[in-house]
Amino acid sequence: MRAFASYAAAGSLLVMAACSPQVPDSAAGIDGDPFAPPPAAGTTITGEPLVPPARVSSEPVQPAAAPRSPGSAAAAGTFTTASTAASGADIARETAAALAASSTGAGGEPLQANPLNPAPQLAGNVRISDENDFEAVAARQSIESDAARLERQRAQYQQVQPVAVPERTEDTGPNIVRYALGTSNPKGVRVYSRTGINLKARNQRNCAEFASPDQAQVAFLATGGPERDRKALDPDGDGYACGWDPAPYRLAVQN
Repeated sequence: MRAFASYAAAGSLLVMAACSPQVPDSAAGIDGDPFAPPPAAGTTITGEPLVPPARVSSEPVQPAAAPRSPGSAAAAGTFTTASTAASGADIARETAAALAASSTGAGGEPLQANPLNPAPQLAGNVRISDENDFEAVAARQSIESDAARLERQRAQYQQVQPVAVPERTEDTGPNIVRYALGTSNPKGVRVYSRTGINLKARNQRNCAEFASPDQAQVAFLATGGPERDRKALDPDGDGYACGWDPAPYRLAVQN
């Protein structure tokens, strides 16, 4: 009984081995150790080629059709498939038809982008002056026409005679220009005495109320200056409030 069971188990193993797929030998066809280092440089390797020469096809490779733009084919009125090889005559014919179609309604051949080509001529553009073009000016003017034009300009010339400056009819307050021309002491030279407490602090606070030294000088003269200085606008006594300087007005008259 035990012998029959052993025979049955062995038969099952044989059936399973026959049904299991064969594992390919990765080292089949390779002579020697597959893990050996590569041969040294200059070593001649012999053996069967990887692909037998009989399996290499000798059929020539057909060149692909030359790509052509859809626009040129549509302009020429001809359509070709990708499998049809375009000849040189076809390409030349389609190129000529595309150029003819692009120039239709444009007034001539299309301008090629080449720096050696002359610049296009502009005609009828009245906004571009040609006064620097000698040939253009000489074509419409002459020495006689220039002389006549100068005579017309001289006839239209009018010289305006100077008139007296009108006098002021109303009092608009102190005139700082007249005051600057009526004084001679430079800025910072004491002419008037000043007394009081905290003159420097009061001067900084009160001068900050004016937008410019000219406005401070007008207010200073309107409130009794330069003899009196109630708001400490002229603490150094030179007659000029908040750093005002009469030198620019005097220099303007000298020039």
